[in-house]
Amino acid sequence: MTVSSHTSQLIAVAAQAASDKLASDMKMIDVRARMPLSEAFMICSASSARQVSAIAENIMDELAAQLDLRPERIEGRTEGHWVLIDYADVVIHVLTDEDREYYALESLWADQPITELDADRDLEALGA
Repeated sequence: MTVSSHTSQLIAVAAQAASDKLASDMKMIDVRARMPLSEAFMICSASSARQVSAIAENIMDELAAQLDLRPERIEGRTEGHWVLIDYADVVIHVLTDEDREYYALESLWADQPITELDADRDLEALGA
């Protein structure tokens, strides 16, 4: 089973926007089995707080421009170490490398399907 085409499209645009700002280690976690309100998390890393902010802003700009989407909620924008962008169906986490290692979100969701994201390859794994 794959995520919906809407979620696949949102993730594809967000992954490309993150990649454009040099995000690393991008992953999608299918959380449908454990979270009735969301389909997926997208997680990516940045080397600094400034880069976290740049990635998060570019994701929001591109989703607004390409899909006319605005986040329902944004957290951590002022601190810049971990920005959470909530689009309801998809929750995007942009973290510094250190924070990502410390919070280990992938290990918290290890029992759910996790997909490596590469903005340059075909997003067939997302069901797009």
